[in-house]
Amino acid sequence: MSQYWSSLLADLSPYVPGEQRVGGRVVKLNTNENPYPPSKRVMQAISDVDGTQLRRYPEPASKELRNALAQYHKLDATQVFVGNGSDEVLALAFMAFFINEQPLVFPALTYSFYPVYCKLYKIPYIELPMSDDFSIDWSGLPSKLGGIVFPNPNAPTGLACTIDGIEQLLGNNPSKIVLVDEAYIDFGAQSATSLVARYPNLLVTQTFSKGRSLAGMRIGAAFGHSDLIAGLDRVKNSFNSYPLDVVAEQAALASLEDEQYHREHVSKIIASRDWLTEQLEARDFKVLPSAANFVFAAPSHIGAKQLHEYLNKRDILVRYWDKPLLQDWLRISIGSPDELQLLINAIDQTQSSNKDGAR
Repeated sequence: MSQYWSSLLADLSPYVPGEQRVGGRVVKLNTNENPYPPSKRVMQAISDVDGTQLRRYPEPASKELRNALAQYHKLDATQVFVGNGSDEVLALAFMAFFINEQPLVFPALTYSFYPVYCKLYKIPYIELPMSDDFSIDWSGLPSKLGGIVFPNPNAPTGLACTIDGIEQLLGNNPSKIVLVDEAYIDFGAQSATSLVARYPNLLVTQTFSKGRSLAGMRIGAAFGHSDLIAGLDRVKNSFNSYPLDVVAEQAALASLEDEQYHREHVSKIIASRDWLTEQLEARDFKVLPSAANFVFAAPSHIGAKQLHEYLNKRDILVRYWDKPLLQDWLRISIGSPDELQLLINAIDQTQSSNKDGAR
């Protein structure tokens, strides 16, 4: 700890991402990346960016991408915001809407960046308890709150909330912003963007990282009432005015235009998720029903931490948290069919070792 750090900085516990191992053949199933590359149309759009575009600053408001996203989601461009990844969009939303005396509410099991933002911006918060099946128990909402944020599907569980449930939450809290973080929306849940026109207190965030294979580009978006979008613009231009870069914007535009490629590869990931779920359940894992590009699974023949360490030594990376409620579970990203087969083969080796040890 530096003597020059502020007390706020000293007390922060930063977000810890999944391990980014390089070198050798690594089966990387710990960061929910897409196992397939972007479409050829996206790669062509990237290569078509010329030197004149690169020597100039990008268009400040990313109007072309906002218009394309508005058309895609059947919204008005004034209801769309874009940023450098959905984490930046979330950070701006926390600054714009949740810094007040009343607590922000989010699930006890959720994206671990939420409490980091709260501590950074000194936002009081309450963690809602989870039901026995890991669904969010909305009955525990406090009478006074400063807003609600949650992922749909949730992370790390992969469980999805229904549109009816989200609409009820919006209707019951009309004076508070409900932020629905849809990082994994492409893989099975229904997007709340369909509710934007009816609920001025709804803000939806999305990313191009997961379903559209552009994690290396950092492209995020938000959808909501024009007043909320104006608020995000106001904070961004007071804090971090850098718009999306020209290469990322052209990649995003090309991805939206190649909808067939997007849908085909999302379908492949869903099929692989179903296959992995069946394989794990056949090996006595408990697997939650996932609407994301990962599964949340608990082994019965070996401890989750022990299995994580076994796989890690064999360059198969999955996510494990040694924390209450999570210590018996692994989050496993949906990789390519070959990668998932290597995972299953390694799990079979641990089961064979256990049987041999029991003899």
